[in-house]
Amino acid sequence: MRLYAYEDRYGDERFGVLVLGRLLTGAQLEKRGGLDPAVDTHMGIAFQLAFQDDWVAEVARAARRALKHGAPLLDLDARRPLAAIGPGGPGEKIVCAGLNYADHVSEGGRTAPERPMLFAKFANAIVGDGDAIIRPPGTHALDLEVELGVVMGGSARRVTTEEAAAYVAGYVVVNDVSARDWQGNPQALREGQKGDGQWLRAKGSDTFLPVGPVFVTPDEVDPAVGLQIRSWRIPGQGPDAGTPVLMQDGSTRSMLFPVAQLISIISQQVTLRPGDIIATGTPAGVGVFRDPPVFLEPGDRVRCEIEGIGAVENPIVDWTDDQRGDI
Repeated sequence: MRLYAYEDRYGDERFGVLVLGRLLTGAQLEKRGGLDPAVDTHMGIAFQLAFQDDWVAEVARAARRALKHGAPLLDLDARRPLAAIGPGGPGEKIVCAGLNYADHVSEGGRTAPERPMLFAKFANAIVGDGDAIIRPPGTHALDLEVELGVVMGGSARRVTTEEAAAYVAGYVVVNDVSARDWQGNPQALREGQKGDGQWLRAKGSDTFLPVGPVFVTPDEVDPAVGLQIRSWRIPGQGPDAGTPVLMQDGSTRSMLFPVAQLISIISQQVTLRPGDIIATGTPAGVGVFRDPPVFLEPGDRVRCEIEGIGAVENPIVDWTDDQRGDI
């Protein structure tokens, strides 16, 4: 099933079901589909993962009933999209895997790690489709990383690779935005500048994790088979303004540490909870390793897309004093 997170006409967070590219709203699931009141579509997908058993099956049954009773479908642009797994939900963690695609390892001139290189982001980094990615003061080297986000559906502690699949609730598209100069990449440093290697700041700043509005259950897609994973920079200025430039084009089949292995390794020391996100790494093509490097500038847009799931697209803006306290 494909679920879609959106803001309803009253400004409330809701989720509905995607049917042939159109939206069966939460209100229609309740009105025409007789959705069990225990499954409150106002609560958000992450809350359902944490507090409701078998809710996906109940939503599917309600969707079938609603369609049978003639429930209307809306165009997606009729509702503002939200992050499918948004800030403020019950998920505790965003665990990210670096250097998890061989071609990305190679483009950076590194050797493949023997174990996943893990780091964290926090909920402050999450924004939805169409929301601005804010370039904070002090960095000039903003970069993109399209990644498959794995959403946990159960508490996983010291699980085996064979057991791991049972703990996956679904998948989302994420963009692991990075300030490459803060991260310490030599290619991003200007003359006389010294990177401080602060990965938390470089990758965890406000708005640095756009999350797509579509949440896809595991029966719909299989990353191990191979899903095309791509990103584009859409320049805001210059002769190519408005023309998408393909940056990354890979396959989830190329992960060095597949989804089940990542879950197993992480869960040996860190218990994964319902609603937690694992960002599984990015393929080659990021801006910092191009010659010359290509970084995101205010006025640009960036689009990240994964086959069978969807996309997240966001404009780049500079931080201003007007934004103080608004994030």
